[in-house]
Amino acid sequence: MKKIFILTGEPSGDKLASTVISKLKQSNLDIEYLCVGGTHLNSLGIKSIYDLKEVTYIGFTSVLLNIFKIKKKINETVDKIIEFKPDILFSVDSPDFTLRVAEKVKKTNSNIKTIHFVAPQVWVWRENRIKKLKSFLDHILLLFPFEKKYFDRENIQSTFTGHPLLETVVRSKIDISQIIKNNKKIISIFAGSRRSEVEVLLPILIDFIKMMNKKHKDIFYVFHSTTEFNKFIQDSLLNEGFANCGSISDENIKSEILKCSIFAVAKSGTISLEICNAKVPSIIIYKMNAINYLIIKMLVKVKFANIINIAADKEIIPELLQSKCSSKNIYNKINSFFTNNQSIKNQIENTQEIIKDFKSNKSSEIAASVLINSL
Repeated sequence: MKKIFILTGEPSGDKLASTVISKLKQSNLDIEYLCVGGTHLNSLGIKSIYDLKEVTYIGFTSVLLNIFKIKKKINETVDKIIEFKPDILFSVDSPDFTLRVAEKVKKTNSNIKTIHFVAPQVWVWRENRIKKLKSFLDHILLLFPFEKKYFDRENIQSTFTGHPLLETVVRSKIDISQIIKNNKKIISIFAGSRRSEVEVLLPILIDFIKMMNKKHKDIFYVFHSTTEFNKFIQDSLLNEGFANCGSISDENIKSEILKCSIFAVAKSGTISLEICNAKVPSIIIYKMNAINYLIIKMLVKVKFANIINIAADKEIIPELLQSKCSSKNIYNKINSFFTNNQSIKNQIENTQEIIKDFKSNKSSEIAASVLINSL
């Protein structure tokens, strides 16, 4: 029996990995799986060697504060992978964790094939990392076509897959009338999948909703959460006495809610692509501590945080970052959209033009085929 170990470091990577592995499972190959994963991989019947949240850290300062714990977890993970003896180590995103593990695994057992999904953003910062990747990665799967040239230069085997979250998925329609009644307009809110993100952004978003409620009486606000933080967000909303807010963690319901939304407010990250794919106008928000922000500002080579804006080299989706990320600015920006339908139309048209280059509609199949061919 062939074996694959799937290594993720955060919920978004867990979700991406599951889209590929679900395709792989359809091939009916006799494969044994083990992982570091969350609810998405677990739903496929794949056991995780520990809870994903044990390695979900964000920002330079939190990593520094937990450096010994992280090193211990990396070594523990390497030991478990070597003990499992997989044919393939399939690492997904979270490069500061997953690639450190992959490097150690390759040094310990060079027969284990290492395939990484979601290339480190060398086009944003630390391009010199590519030379090091060559020493321990056998294959890298790329989300974006413009990434390939960076890896071709170093003769690292790579395949452009497109983004699995942009695939057309046919789902049975879910009735959300029991969740949101009276045909209210919906604004979807994405406060993040990590505790540090949620704790920083949730108070800002709550104040934003209070401001909106004074002017707009027919809007329902839905927070799209992970299972881990769903109750925390629900309790926070209840404490405020909101009658027009809710939080959901079910993926199918989230997808239906997003499709029915008139607008979205999202923390910077992968979710922005899903929002664009649903043809929903949006703004991007993010806030981190000042030290982390200063470090990143010194290192990054791009002007924007969002991949759509980076690809377009202009701000198509408004970004409210750091000091600009305030309840008042979010409120003002959304109201400016509501009073200008043309700006909404322009954003949707521009985002569709950008994401068409990120689509293959067979991205999960392409990634799965690379794994199959490597077995």
